[in-house]
Amino acid sequence: MKKLLFGTAGIPISTIDYSTLHGIKRVRTLGLDAMELEFVRSVNISKEKAPEVKKTAKKEDVVLSCHAPYFINLNAVEKHKVKASINRIVQSAMITSLCGGKNVVFHAGFFLKMNPEKVYKNILNGIEEVRRILDEEGIDIKLRPETTGKKTQFSGLKDLLRISAEVEGVMPCVDFAHMHARTAGKNNTTEEFREMLSQIENSLGKEGLRNMHIHLAGINYTDKGERNHLILEDSDMNYEDLLKVWNEFRIAGTVICESPNIEEDAILLQKYYRSI
Repeated sequence: MKKLLFGTAGIPISTIDYSTLHGIKRVRTLGLDAMELEFVRSVNISKEKAPEVKKTAKKEDVVLSCHAPYFINLNAVEKHKVKASINRIVQSAMITSLCGGKNVVFHAGFFLKMNPEKVYKNILNGIEEVRRILDEEGIDIKLRPETTGKKTQFSGLKDLLRISAEVEGVMPCVDFAHMHARTAGKNNTTEEFREMLSQIENSLGKEGLRNMHIHLAGINYTDKGERNHLILEDSDMNYEDLLKVWNEFRIAGTVICESPNIEEDAILLQKYYRSI
């Protein structure tokens, strides 16, 4: 991907006939370029419906990705929960691929007060198993473990870059709002934004910057991390300087807006980025 595309986390709120197909069409009408399928409660598109979604997205020139269910913990103590988590990621990836999408985003798990290195190995093993299954099925899709907003969740950028460097077909979903929240207000200055992008380039090379998948929103947080998403203008998220740094590093990929007013803030981000 050679440019930065902007889109919504789910069907735009202003979609009159609220469905995935009409949501894709609404994204194009709004002048946006991407939509993330929100499988956060369940994978709600069937194998039979997926080809129609793919056809519509191709016709409207809208890039699709998905967010897998929240009920995932690759570090669960119970083996059946790890297996179920793996299956949820695999199912999300399979349906998204049938829809023409190339990225599946997921929260990898929780620390559960365990040794961080042990947690890392457990989650690495889970992601490797997901990758093995998808590769055997011939499914060409990027696994995107997401930087999370709470300190109890796995994990920050460093761990996800480490996994991405170790496992082919894995790259991080960088949620800049989460990175801001999990550090209780840090990661919100020009120099910190530059440092994060430099980390990505050092770990994954230019490809890491040319194939990014980003989440962004306003965010409310405490010392423990994320509380809830906010509209950008109602938050302290320093999005203008962030977008300037994106432009400085000439990044490319997809930016998914998760603000409560998803399409309004997505358009705000797109317009501001294009004005730089």
